[in-house]
Amino acid sequence: MRQAERTGIVCALAGFTMLSLGDAVVKTMAGMWSPVAVAALRLAFGAAGLSLILLLGQGPRAFRPSHPWLQVARGACLAGVTLCFFSAVFVLPLAETMALTFVAPIFTALLAGPLLGERVRPVVWVASLIALGGVLLVLRPNLAEVGAVAFLPLGAAAFFSLMVIANRASSGQGSTLSMQVFIVSVAAPILALAALGGHAAGIEALRIGPPHWSVIARCALVAVTASIAHWLIYLGTTRAGASTVAPMTYVQMIVASALGWLVFGDVPDAATIAGAAVIIGAGLLLWWRTPPGVQPPARQAD
Repeated sequence: MRQAERTGIVCALAGFTMLSLGDAVVKTMAGMWSPVAVAALRLAFGAAGLSLILLLGQGPRAFRPSHPWLQVARGACLAGVTLCFFSAVFVLPLAETMALTFVAPIFTALLAGPLLGERVRPVVWVASLIALGGVLLVLRPNLAEVGAVAFLPLGAAAFFSLMVIANRASSGQGSTLSMQVFIVSVAAPILALAALGGHAAGIEALRIGPPHWSVIARCALVAVTASIAHWLIYLGTTRAGASTVAPMTYVQMIVASALGWLVFGDVPDAATIAGAAVIIGAGLLLWWRTPPGVQPPARQAD
């Protein structure tokens, strides 16, 4: 194996591991503040930091998107991903949440047909049916315990898939950094409005009071680690190639399960482990049977 490829794999593994560490930090804030407000503050920190870097590196002209409404659509999808995922992490075990979000590549492959005009290959339908079996296994205990909230990770996966499709449609319309700034700058105010709406509705779990200083610090930490993680994954992709890096995303499941067990005392039952294995197997089947250059995306919702 070439040195560049080895380095790329290590970078990608470090990036995906860091994403799961950030997810664990998010879970530590459960019950301390509204999950919607936490999501909004995390993206606000990200938008501010990335905008400053973009301004210093590329100047004011880099902030002018060529297709503004497409950037709004991307930002709205990111807001949906973050809202669903953060809310799920607050109430569900980390491993189960992660396992269900791994259906995102399947959703993307299915939605690319009607939305992008791509042909939905037979292997996509086979992988979808396999993944559905895994989803039912993972959902079974959580659905009985927390009700419809158990579907939140699937909502995050669906929004992520729509975001990936919007990303494909906006390819080449700006630098990698500017595209990141566009999407978080739209998502942050959407989530801020959603947080205010939840507070105004009088829902106890969504009430917003002055946050503890540690909540602010943790949101800033997650913003920094997520940005570093995505940079590492991007670096890994450029050095090792997308097809090599794509399966590395499943290290998140291992890290999430370990953190859930060691930090939160959440031990996945046999059905959850089996369901996660089935979902991951479906994703790997889709990756293996996908032509080079069009590999389904890794899960990087947060």
